[in-house]
Amino acid sequence: MYLRSLTILCEKITDDFDYPFSIPAINKLNSLEFTNNVTFFVGENGSGKSTLLEAIAYQCGFNTAGGGRNNSYEIESSHAVLGDFIRLSWMPKVTNGFFLRAETFYDFATYIDNLPRTPFDRVDKYAAYGGSSLHEQSHGEAFLSLFVNRFGQKGIYLLDEPEAALSPERQLAFLRVIKDLEQEGKSQFIIASHSPIILGYPGARILSFDTSPISEIKYEDTAHYTVTKGFLNNRDLYLRELLR
Repeated sequence: MYLRSLTILCEKITDDFDYPFSIPAINKLNSLEFTNNVTFFVGENGSGKSTLLEAIAYQCGFNTAGGGRNNSYEIESSHAVLGDFIRLSWMPKVTNGFFLRAETFYDFATYIDNLPRTPFDRVDKYAAYGGSSLHEQSHGEAFLSLFVNRFGQKGIYLLDEPEAALSPERQLAFLRVIKDLEQEGKSQFIIASHSPIILGYPGARILSFDTSPISEIKYEDTAHYTVTKGFLNNRDLYLRELLR
């Protein structure tokens, strides 16, 4: 691992009733330890997962619109509102990595397309994305091209809902990508996800944002697992109660 912990800079907070400190999980957060190569953030929509992940990306120097340290472009609503209120502790610090925002991936792909490309380029701008424009690939193919070609060893990867474009089969393929990169401790992942498939990655630590303060939770105790399992085992009952 590289990122060991984060700390909230309480002395900089002037009003803990303002966003993002109005979010219960963030309001009660003082510090957070990272003890595994793969950490998952889980919780309902609006529970603060993306807010904290974006703040970590900001402190890593990644583009909070999505991308790495060298990707310079802007979109609306990409400001890390929590970014200036946290401090990261490293051992050792790494500068390589990537921040994936599923909701702004289209903008990232457009940014790559708009980069200059001449016959004199020593490195093709699409080499890190499977050799072609991300817009020319299906959504799921583009995500996997990014994971397989852009991600490398000795880096930290912050992923916000990577399952958004992935079929169940491709989610399983994504687990293989994680394994290949995190083995021997050469890459660290922090992932916000709703996918019971991705959350099943072995050896990962799962942190629930549905509790205040944030707390560790077992895979089998997540709503993602229990609701999915219950639905698959009792589909007719679930639908009858839901749609009556």
